[in-house]
Amino acid sequence: MNNADEEGIRLQKVLSQAGIASRRAAEDLISRGKVKVNGERAHLGQRVDTSKDIIHVSGKRVVTDVDKVYFAINKPRGIISTMEDDEGRPSLAGIAKGIDQRVFHVGRLDTDSEGLLLLTNDGELANRIMHPSHGLPKVYRAQVAGIMDRATWNKLLKGVELEDGLAKADKLKIIDEHAGQSLIEITIHEGRKHIVRRLMDEVGHHVSRLVRTEMGPVKLRNLKPGTIRRLTPNEVGELFREVGL
Repeated sequence: MNNADEEGIRLQKVLSQAGIASRRAAEDLISRGKVKVNGERAHLGQRVDTSKDIIHVSGKRVVTDVDKVYFAINKPRGIISTMEDDEGRPSLAGIAKGIDQRVFHVGRLDTDSEGLLLLTNDGELANRIMHPSHGLPKVYRAQVAGIMDRATWNKLLKGVELEDGLAKADKLKIIDEHAGQSLIEITIHEGRKHIVRRLMDEVGHHVSRLVRTEMGPVKLRNLKPGTIRRLTPNEVGELFREVGL
């Protein structure tokens, strides 16, 4: 046994505490070569330093720092995307008041928009998510005026020139059409201000309601407006993989 194995915490215990698997199941993962520590295949009996060792299970990063927290929040309409507001307007802090750690929001939604935001105290992950080079896809449901024709559909997928450059949808889906309005699902990977509303206005389909339902691997699911939930270890691992951590 080398010095690295004489110190630290047993790897299977770390994986268990991180919610990845029971200790016995963790031992099986290690035996089958599914676990890597600092890029090297792990072995049974190995000990790790959770403050500096980087662990992957089946290619997904495992967060071992117990001080790091990751939450999804469903922002209601009328709430501003800040943790506090000098003017006393309703903010995210009122929804996140049950979180002990000091967290910040990842991404923004305008006051009239609703849906998924992430809250964390992990600055490195937050910076990666927000950096344009990673292009984390975001999915929105938008209630828009009018019935969209095929020419408009193709234009949105090809690209629309806005005042600050070309913007386009990565994917489009019609959910419903009724009474001269359409409910669409639009996937877009960039985060320019009001990008979905501006894109739809440019093609003549004004957005009356906008809800973000997904950010990368994280989905809103059945999270009620004005509530939060802790991300699962799998969601956090997928986020890390999406941004190259």
